[in-house]
Amino acid sequence: LKEENATLRSTISKLQILSETQADKMRKLEKKLQENKIKEEKEAQDLEAMVQHVEQNLQLMTKRAVKAENSAAKLRQENALLQVQLRNYKAENEALQLGQAGLAAAKQNAELALQHLVKVTTSSRASIRQLLSGAESLQLVADLLKSIDRISEVSEDGQ
Repeated sequence: LKEENATLRSTISKLQILSETQADKMRKLEKKLQENKIKEEKEAQDLEAMVQHVEQNLQLMTKRAVKAENSAAKLRQENALLQVQLRNYKAENEALQLGQAGLAAAKQNAELALQHLVKVTTSSRASIRQLLSGAESLQLVADLLKSIDRISEVSEDGQ
């Protein structure tokens, strides 16, 4: 009975040591889990802030693109109007050349119309380039948002 009692005490002692070791491991793992939760929460907040920033940039770029499109449409209309005026001035110029009356005035009108047309054409080209640049920027932001979604999906799959 004494021998059995000693064996049981030895077993109890070993189990207590094992229990303490496992309790230490459990505390360490709980601490690490808490640290990981805090880290993940911070990363989620950072990601959310980045997404909001990208969304704000996207809205701003969209507004710029709409403004550029409207400006380009307006310039195209003005360009078309000026081309009609130029044709009219050219026709008037030809009529005046045939009649030799008021030739200098018609040339001056045609020259002014031509100068105005060149200015508008130059301005419309710059606006169209700006519009294309805005469209490229929007495509870049859309690709960035797609990649953020993929990162988010990969993070969720990995957990």
